[in-house]
Amino acid sequence: MAKILVVGPSWVGDMVMAQCLFKVIRCADPDAAISVLAPPWSAPLVARMPEVAAMLDMPLGHGQLQLRARRRLGRELKEARFDQAIVLPGSFKSALVPWFAKIPRRTGYVGEQRWGLLNDIRRPGPATPPVTARRFIALGRPKDAEAAGTAGMPRPALAVNSQSVAESVSRFGLDTSAPVIALCPGAEYGPAKQWPAGHFAEVANAQLQQGRRVWLFGSANDRPVAARINRMCAGRCADLSGRTSLGEAVDLMSLARYAVTNDSGLMHIAAAVGCHVIALYGSSSDTVTPPLTERCERLSLRLECSPCFKRVCPLGHLDCLNRLGPERVLGVME
Repeated sequence: MAKILVVGPSWVGDMVMAQCLFKVIRCADPDAAISVLAPPWSAPLVARMPEVAAMLDMPLGHGQLQLRARRRLGRELKEARFDQAIVLPGSFKSALVPWFAKIPRRTGYVGEQRWGLLNDIRRPGPATPPVTARRFIALGRPKDAEAAGTAGMPRPALAVNSQSVAESVSRFGLDTSAPVIALCPGAEYGPAKQWPAGHFAEVANAQLQQGRRVWLFGSANDRPVAARINRMCAGRCADLSGRTSLGEAVDLMSLARYAVTNDSGLMHIAAAVGCHVIALYGSSSDTVTPPLTERCERLSLRLECSPCFKRVCPLGHLDCLNRLGPERVLGVME
């Protein structure tokens, strides 16, 4: 039985997409034992991935080197005798723990000059798929299979327990007597990924007029924009921003018929729990981080200036999202 340590990513969406890699590993070796080393916040996501045997907390914050702490963690993990480590982040520091743990095979992209730390180095090239999930999958395949076709790529599918869903509904006093529409107006990356609050409000008001329920999802950072949307809807939305844990957000999102969302971690969660996703793209690209589901609409104006991949619009107008009107969203909703 192969024991594999996966050093997980630091973003919600990337962690959801990492499940594609876990599925590929287990398909090739059903007995493989996968452990994921990742920040503690990701535990509710990893717990919903049946392919993973164990979640190991990465106690160090994003961007922190802390060489001694990484050495100490690596020495602790040495006792587990992993056969392989797959390092998903591209940073130098992310490859340190497997090296300190003396894991025999250490796989990852060359990244920040990680020669020596990794000994199964992959080099992104013209044949490397641009889609993030497919890049992850390539690390779980033999090196000579990197350029192989990606037809039949597995999709993320977070396991949701009906009892935990019911508990979340009860805790927040939510009404599920009519179809639920999830709106996800935030994006941790920056404002160049955020569709205008007024556009979200127009969609919400149109759905409320049809008798549907509108729930606003997001982190504590998204409270201001969620409150603004709700004010424009006369307070008729259920504002869950900053109120739910990540696990509760997964549970409640599974009840939504549609999820209207920026390119964000919640977009990938919505796709992984079976929502019909309407994804809005401005500064980012739907060919790099698409929602991994057949039930989706990817909306983008594809302006000459986009995708720019900037956190803030470098031209100051954000036309890529401002001009993407709410009628485009409403036009694809039944």
